[in-house]
Amino acid sequence: MSEFDATFGGRLRIPLIVAPMFIVSNPAMAIAASSRGILGTFSAHSARTPEILEEWLIQMQSELDKVDNPAPWGVNLVVHPTNSRMETDLALCVKHRVPVIFTSKGAPTDVFDRIHDYGGVILHDVASARHAEKAAEGGADGLIAVSQGAGGHTGTINPFALVNEIRQVTDKPIVLAGCLSRGKDILAAEMMGADLVYMGTRFIAAEENNAGDDYRQLIVSCAAKDIFYSAALDGAPANWITPTLIACGIDLQELATTIPGEIIASGKVAERYSKVRSAGQGIGAVGKVEPTATICDQIIAEYEEAKIRAREKLAL
Repeated sequence: MSEFDATFGGRLRIPLIVAPMFIVSNPAMAIAASSRGILGTFSAHSARTPEILEEWLIQMQSELDKVDNPAPWGVNLVVHPTNSRMETDLALCVKHRVPVIFTSKGAPTDVFDRIHDYGGVILHDVASARHAEKAAEGGADGLIAVSQGAGGHTGTINPFALVNEIRQVTDKPIVLAGCLSRGKDILAAEMMGADLVYMGTRFIAAEENNAGDDYRQLIVSCAAKDIFYSAALDGAPANWITPTLIACGIDLQELATTIPGEIIASGKVAERYSKVRSAGQGIGAVGKVEPTATICDQIIAEYEEAKIRAREKLAL
């Protein structure tokens, strides 16, 4: 049992978190995951208003109160000062005592203190050892190591290198994110030194989320070769699904040479990229659209099978 899981009384069946994905994640998917023993999440910004966010928080607790020994659940908060909703969303999470808060884009100690005051656990996004060191010093309980190939806004460092470098600056729990799609990937991440795994792209194909049928079918039909890396769309490194870029009339060669921030300065981001979709390089492991519970059970079975195979190999 990891230090993180021990915090919640060993209620995680396997060391897996369904990553909070903007727009895609919602309470239905989070409840289904936590009901199967996997930590379910959603982004606060997926709730389009604070009022909707509060409804979601109430729904999460109400539905999971009906489940026997569910896994914990959590909410992603952008804690950078540029997030105009940060204070309101944080206050709601504190009010409803959200068990786990996933923070990103800044590591303010005062925010961490407010979460700790009610007993919440903080996991913070990092993409380098320096980011991890600052977040740990600021009071984060664990670090989400966003490595190369992750969906959405991504890191640029190989997962082996990133985990090794973070482990040199802190002994706090590490959650590895980036290209992880199968149960055996979770075991491999543990062997590398991570404590848990973040998995997003495989769950975009879950029936209960807000992705929409077209997005789900894209996830099923595409592979790693269909992922295009660019920092030009909103100024931050991210992985995008190539067919959606082409469908918007984007010249990939032009995009590859565009300076980050140039498109933002033109004021055409929302107009030109409203239909662009994101995914990680693990997209090729997604075979079909399924209920969240089915995906969770498959990953749990894959993980248990991987442990058996690992023991057999070590016994040789």
